Amino acid sequence: MKKIILASASPRRKELLTTAGVEFEVLVSDADETIPDGTAPTDAAMITAEKKSLAVAEKCTDCVVIGADTIVVLDGKILGKPKDEADAASMLRFLSGREHEVITGVCLTDGNKTEKFAQVSRVKFYELTDGEIAAYVATKEPMDKAGAYGIQGKGCVLVESIEGDYFNIVGLPVAATVRALKKF
Repeated sequence: MKKIILASASPRRKELLTTAGVEFEVLVSDADETIPDGTAPTDAAMITAEKKSLAVAEKCTDCVVIGADTIVVLDGKILGKPKDEADAASMLRFLSGREHEVITGVCLTDGNKTEKFAQVSRVKFYELTDGEIAAYVATKEPMDKAGAYGIQGKGCVLVESIEGDYFNIVGLPVAATVRALKKF
């Protein structure tokens, strides 16, 4: 069995793989994550995941590298991590009362063979008051998360419903990833 490397510093991805019983090491990617304007959201997530995994695969022989990228999309607009608290509040107002997509692109590679896919889940937010948004932003939780919320944390109270893989929303469609790992 080849050594498995997670090309991510995300504590959520680490926790999900550990919970699934996957033995792995972490080697954070330094890949340029710039995506050309006009790239479709699903393609953007997969391109970034592939860049991350390939950058780490160059440094690790006889390894299977997992790269992942999670984005939030509403009205065709990709919501990344907020720049500051005002940006986080703006994103949350945009998501308030609406359904959006959470897309995680995953790329596994051993340097010779590459497997990539994207998982899409849908999340609907409750209507949020300015006070609810301010209180959530004050927790600082939104600051390192795509779309300015974490469903697995305090952000769970913002969510009215989900459709699809919950773990995809957290940051890694773990069941699909483990199944893809078996191909290596």
